[in-house]
Amino acid sequence: MKRIDWVVAVCSLFLCLSVEARDNSRYVNLFMGTAGDHGQVSPAAQLPFGLASVCPDSQVPSHVGYDYDVPQISGISVTRVSGVGGNGAGGNLRILPALKGTEVSIVKGTEKAVPGYYAAKMDNGVAVRLTATSHCALEQYLFPRKADCTLFVDFDSAIDHRRNQSHYRVIDNQNIEGWVVSSTVCNAGAYKLFFRLHTDVPFTVEASDSLTAQLRFPEGTRKVEVRIGLSSLSEASAAEELAAIAGRRFGRHRTDAARSWASVLGKVDVKGSTPEQRTLFYTGLYRVYLSPFNATFGGKYIGTDTVLREAQDWTFYSGWSMWDTYRAKFPLITLLDPEATDDICKSLVSLYQTGKRNWATLQEPVPTVRTEHSQIMLLDAWVKGIRDFDLAAAFSGMEAEADAGRPEGAKNGLTRNSPDQKMETIYDLWAMGQIARIIGNEEAAERYLAESEAMFEQTWKKDFMTITPEFAQMKGNGLYQGTRWQYRWAVPVYADKMIEWVGEEQLADELSDFFRLQLFNQGNEPDIQTPFMFNLFGHPERTDAIVHALLTDDNMVHRYGGNAEYPEPFVGRAFRNRPDGYAPEMDEDDGTMSAWYLFSQLGLYPVRLGTDLYELFTPLFEKAVLHLPGHDVKLIRKCAPASARAIEVDGVLLPGFTISHSQFTSARKIVWLP
Repeated sequence: MKRIDWVVAVCSLFLCLSVEARDNSRYVNLFMGTAGDHGQVSPAAQLPFGLASVCPDSQVPSHVGYDYDVPQISGISVTRVSGVGGNGAGGNLRILPALKGTEVSIVKGTEKAVPGYYAAKMDNGVAVRLTATSHCALEQYLFPRKADCTLFVDFDSAIDHRRNQSHYRVIDNQNIEGWVVSSTVCNAGAYKLFFRLHTDVPFTVEASDSLTAQLRFPEGTRKVEVRIGLSSLSEASAAEELAAIAGRRFGRHRTDAARSWASVLGKVDVKGSTPEQRTLFYTGLYRVYLSPFNATFGGKYIGTDTVLREAQDWTFYSGWSMWDTYRAKFPLITLLDPEATDDICKSLVSLYQTGKRNWATLQEPVPTVRTEHSQIMLLDAWVKGIRDFDLAAAFSGMEAEADAGRPEGAKNGLTRNSPDQKMETIYDLWAMGQIARIIGNEEAAERYLAESEAMFEQTWKKDFMTITPEFAQMKGNGLYQGTRWQYRWAVPVYADKMIEWVGEEQLADELSDFFRLQLFNQGNEPDIQTPFMFNLFGHPERTDAIVHALLTDDNMVHRYGGNAEYPEPFVGRAFRNRPDGYAPEMDEDDGTMSAWYLFSQLGLYPVRLGTDLYELFTPLFEKAVLHLPGHDVKLIRKCAPASARAIEVDGVLLPGFTISHSQFTSARKIVWLP
């Protein structure tokens, strides 16, 4: 071997070993939160931002299809939205490795799930292996000897069946194509997907009808591999997705999926925590990257106006849970992965231009939920330095959305009638005012900011300033999903106004009462920023104490679930490494709760969304390294847990506990001191 070849080989080996050593996939537990109503997540095989999400659906499905506690399955489907409520969405193109009507169950104890791969054995002896690309599901079925080698395909399957339509056509003895229409989450709209199904072994069709088909394979067949290509554009596009991966074996795709996840999970390295805390961290980071879905096919995408468009040199994403995800998930992606955020912002701009509703339209390209508060997410990305998208192009869509929400024209989603809706609208209007100023529309900026401030003063003073016993009531209080206590803190960008009207020390004490009386709702989003708001009221040490207790205290008392008070309070941590790993009735909400947990462990939180500021507090880890584009940022805790009294940034003492995004991302070392 020539010396130069030897050097290249050694360097390549060293690089591979370094990547393997930093592969944090081993800490991910895909079964955490998959049991019952404790997260509504799945162990599906999926790529980062991948549309194809393939795993078994339980016979009695959860919102995500799979339920750890229900081993009997209806089949293996290829779509889902992680962690959401409202009956969920997805569950399309189910395949049951048995004759129609046969009861099939997972043999518990045989399941294996790692990022990008799922495997299990069924009680009829069939072993299942699953992996995926962004737009293709790869399913291997290994039959026992002398088995009846059949696959029952339900082309009309769905988690929520209320809007379902489907059509399929057998092309030849290895290929089927067609399309499905299914409900989005809460049946608010619909999406349409085209597909091409290919088997590596020829089949004959038995017992078919317009919605299903029984595929029989030759006697003695031991293994069948099914590949399903998906596209929002056409059957031909779905076939192209399959053709693009035709030359690669299943094992290669499994390896590629593992590498994709290793890259994502390697964006942060942590040290100095318990094994469970590391598992919760990396499982959360995994779930942050499950959506939005890559909805670009051959450089093209289709908008909600059904017009085909080009996506040149960028990726169009769709599949939104924005009411939840703008609060924590997207700010985390903005911090760790600004390139992905840039394409996400371009996608939202396109959505504003092609037809956006607060809830889903009837022409969605992929499974989705809702999109309100997208203006806050776009503003937040912009002020944090992500500028390669046309913010001005989205503004007319924002204005139309704002006008549709006014009492005289409330046709497009939520109105502004109740106190919680008003508080949410206040934040939207504030963000629109900031955006108008950025794009040079000063008249609109003054108008929206004045409307936001006036509505905040009127609403907060009338409904939230003077605390009454009724503040703790959740159901029947005129609010959608929260109490007045919880919505009281919903617009932290107006903390200065609250201080002006009530006083800083009194607000700090009232926020302490909020936690002392177990009024914080860990199971829903409207108040997830409240543990970090003590920083705004002059008491960062209280943020330290509350956050540390929420992460580590096994005796933490929770009064509220996702929609109401628990009949009996739940006692324990809301995040645990077990199948019922989230608090009862708590949806993981498409990465939102995971992002909250990650921020909490790392020691920073974006309390005032739409500004470039983070509030700092003592990290759970002794050391974390964020591998940001260009350089690493080291976070080092030199004090005891929850006890930092000062923070040093590159050797210079930080005045207080607030840091800007640019200061944080340009730092080399941030140290929490005793």
